[in-house]
Amino acid sequence: MPSLFNDSPEYIRRTRTPFKPTEVTLSDVRAIMPKDLFEKSTLRGMLVVIRDVACALLLFELAGRIDSFVQNALSWGLRASTAYALQFVLWLAYWFFQSIVFAGCWVLAHEAGHAPYYAWRTTHQNHHKGTGSLERDENYVPRTRSYYLLPPESKAQISNYHEIFEETPIYTLLRIVLMQTIGWQYYLLTNIMGNPSYPKGTNHFQPSALLFKPYQRAKIIASNVGLTVMVVLLAIWGNRVGSWNFFRLYFIPYILTNHWIVMITYLQHSDPTIPHYRNKEWTFLRGAVSTVDRPLLGWMGRFFLHNVSHDHIAHHAFSTIPFYNLPYATEIIKNVLGDDYNYDSTNSFRALYRTFSQCCFIEDEGDIVFYKNKDGKAVRILESDVRGD
Repeated sequence: MPSLFNDSPEYIRRTRTPFKPTEVTLSDVRAIMPKDLFEKSTLRGMLVVIRDVACALLLFELAGRIDSFVQNALSWGLRASTAYALQFVLWLAYWFFQSIVFAGCWVLAHEAGHAPYYAWRTTHQNHHKGTGSLERDENYVPRTRSYYLLPPESKAQISNYHEIFEETPIYTLLRIVLMQTIGWQYYLLTNIMGNPSYPKGTNHFQPSALLFKPYQRAKIIASNVGLTVMVVLLAIWGNRVGSWNFFRLYFIPYILTNHWIVMITYLQHSDPTIPHYRNKEWTFLRGAVSTVDRPLLGWMGRFFLHNVSHDHIAHHAFSTIPFYNLPYATEIIKNVLGDDYNYDSTNSFRALYRTFSQCCFIEDEGDIVFYKNKDGKAVRILESDVRGD
């Protein structure tokens, strides 16, 4: 299946098309966006919440029966090797589907108050206000040439880039695994890939952190109390069911949930063909369309992840449109933006490796910049550079 390993036609087209920032404005899009798409239905939203919770409980119940099912299969005469292989496959299936359901619950919490808890809600709202802005954005802000102490472009040799960015495939894979499993917590604790203007040691649990305004600090404390209560409840439940069952039933799906969260958000905002802006060229809509819609997990992504990956541009342009109306908003936005709309059908795991290995740094100068790779090259150029403006 070559499509699993190849770049999509949409991505290849962008690499071959010099970039010109969209001239479409937010008012242009809002003017043709039907008002009924902004209408929210509490009943519809709650039915989806109930559906997701029911799916999680059903999977939990089925997982609790896996071991007894395998023991019964052994008593029916099934070979031990086959029975234990079946047991492993069933647990893999549980971990996969439960992690997607958990991620869907996270998406609903993200939609409801635009955050699972107050600390991240605050910085995520700032991310929406400054998406794609190198000065204002809060998430996945690229690091610059000077950050890595690279020589000026006019003097740098390819060996300078390779010394910092070239890695063995195994080491790259290990770094991807670490990012996908603990990257979410590491970001909350260290603000890694957040805006570099914050001091070292900034985290989402410190009420006095510069991420928050003074009037928000009481809510950060309340958020921390809520998280502590949840950890205590999990510890009590883990002690009741045993560490092995806690590990299988909750911890592995939780870690895989982090994988989906990081993968979704990372690929939405990091891509070799997508620009970042400095203040002179940034507008709200340019930032919103500097994201990528991806058909992550196909129909499962739509059903369980509530369109969060399929329709992210529409979500950034109009975050008050409920998730169940985003597919309609996306179609309207696509018609308005034309070639400025960014879609990528590249297999998401291929795209993850491509982004992780090619999005290395940006230049310190320039109002519109693209990521450069380990050879110090960008895969896309500005139309103005082609014309010599």
